[in-house]
Amino acid sequence: MKKQIIISKGEIDLRLDKLLKKNFSSLTQSFIEKNIRKKNISVNNLKKQASYRLQFNDEIIISNYNKENYKNKVLIKKYIIPEKIKDRFKNSIIFENTNFIILNKWTGIASQGGSKVFISIDHIIKNISSSYNLVHRLDKETSGILIIAKNLKYTKIFGDMFKNQTIEKKYLAICQGSPKILESLVHLDIPSKEKKNLKLKTETHYKVVKINNNLTQIIFIPKTGKTHQLRIVSKNLGCPIIGDKKYNLQTKYKNEELKLNAFKINFKINNKSYNFSSVLPDHFIRFIKKNNLKSF
Repeated sequence: MKKQIIISKGEIDLRLDKLLKKNFSSLTQSFIEKNIRKKNISVNNLKKQASYRLQFNDEIIISNYNKENYKNKVLIKKYIIPEKIKDRFKNSIIFENTNFIILNKWTGIASQGGSKVFISIDHIIKNISSSYNLVHRLDKETSGILIIAKNLKYTKIFGDMFKNQTIEKKYLAICQGSPKILESLVHLDIPSKEKKNLKLKTETHYKVVKINNNLTQIIFIPKTGKTHQLRIVSKNLGCPIIGDKKYNLQTKYKNEELKLNAFKINFKINNKSYNFSSVLPDHFIRFIKKNNLKSF
């Protein structure tokens, strides 16, 4: 019996062995390496090392899959999610059908787990169903639209759409200062988070919406989706995003939360168009009103 696992954006850069242990917690390291050597476990029909770093949309094939050897203890709820977090998640759902969820992610919650992350969106959805998958990510401090696939079929559908750039995402940012050009397409090489000395090519369209009191509202439409892409582009335009503790070194608004929101998302599945808009966080709305910026 064969089993297929498609790598979502929430699983990018996980080691192959770590991903297998995440899905089948009963597996030992020796079992994994033995079955990799025997080509019972492959990635994109190729033999890979246990240390291989998984890429978006990689396809893991387990050719000798059976429930006895590949025990899936992940089905047991591993994380205790506080009721108030569960309620907030439920109240943040903008749209839901049998195949996917559109979530209005709030500021301050990570998309996926890490060494210093105890509760993430990924923890919450795996607590609901092991079939749910993140198909892309937002930074912890970035709010807005996040897509969650409910099954393998739609995980792959969304994966293909992101890969082929057929999903349009628009972000709203409030920046400190303003760019010299009010609308442009930016091509910028940014450092890779995973590989030292590697530069990643990015492409971002932006348009200034309003300027007031040395503050600028900008709509960003990223054509690529690299880590911190918009935050780095904003800095390079000379107008870092308000509340960005990493790339904005100015101190005037140092206590503000990040003013970056995944504002709109548009895509088409089976000739049906889907268009969703986020609900801006309270801190975002208050800042807009206080500084006489454009309301949305």
